Amino acid sequence: MKRIEAIIRKTKFDEVKEALLNSDINWFEYHDVHGIGQSREERIYRGVQYSTDVIERVAITIVCRNQFVDSTIKAIISTAQTGEVGDGRIFVSEMVDTWSIRTGEHGDDVLRDKK
Repeated sequence: MKRIEAIIRKTKFDEVKEALLNSDINWFEYHDVHGIGQSREERIYRGVQYSTDVIERVAITIVCRNQFVDSTIKAIISTAQTGEVGDGRIFVSEMVDTWSIRTGEHGDDVLRDKK
């Protein structure tokens, strides 16, 4: 099992969500995040000065079986990529175990399709 964490542009979230649902990922978690990027410039908009160093993004967390890792990453990249600086990052880490609270099952069988 792997844990995939992707940080993407807010404007690309709906496209990424649809791509994940179409690629056999039936559950994931997401939340709004703020980060600090490499750009440290200040801009003026309608007479108000503001800094561009704080970046708003969406973080998506997916736990999936090993066989779905490549297709999941491809789905994220193909829909989130704009070619511009700030498209985001994907992190993959190993999951040691998972448990179902309802049934008490554990292991990657917990992630199987329950349809």
